[in-house]
Amino acid sequence: MSNSDEILDDLYNNVIDGARESVVKLTKEALEMGIEPNVILFDALIPGLEEVGRLFEEGTFFVPEMLVAAKAMSGAMEILRPLMADTGAKSAGTFVMGTVKGDIHDVGKNLCNIMLEGAGFKVIDIGVNVPEEQFVEAIREHKPDAVGLSAFLTTTMPMFIPTIEAIAKAGLRDSVKIFVGGAPVTQEYCDKVGADGYAPNASALVRELKAMLGLS
Repeated sequence: MSNSDEILDDLYNNVIDGARESVVKLTKEALEMGIEPNVILFDALIPGLEEVGRLFEEGTFFVPEMLVAAKAMSGAMEILRPLMADTGAKSAGTFVMGTVKGDIHDVGKNLCNIMLEGAGFKVIDIGVNVPEEQFVEAIREHKPDAVGLSAFLTTTMPMFIPTIEAIAKAGLRDSVKIFVGGAPVTQEYCDKVGADGYAPNASALVRELKAMLGLS
């Protein structure tokens, strides 16, 4: 095994372990060795995060493990993002993400953002407590492939409906895929509000989005 293979293996394992400092250090070392940013991302970091998602879905990992792995990944992304922009690396697509009006929860949203970015998507995070008009403005401005509506409370889930209606009224509904998610959200509720997709967790969102956009 070459030194470059070893460092990529170490990166993969440290992402799974959520060792942010080690991931940052190894990312810098890999770049110094001349390993291309996209190789670091697609051969080590993304596979590591995908394995974390798999372990989460099978019940071996839980939200804390997902969060520390995502934070480790974000440390590497801070280094790689500008370098990949300089090389003109093609984005997998653009995703607008926000927590709906009346809801200020952001842990799940932020985890999804990191997973999406790690999978090669450009993420536009418009924050929490987002009124429907702001979702419409973000879609107009950024022309995303998809938009995510997050709700953590049963009392804020109904905000999916006016938000989707506002997107439709603005004439933008056919140009964007709409995903809904959050702790109380179900596939049944997704169907009820007329969204295109539902994901129970961050790794599922990446998988479903890729499938919907024909990228998987």
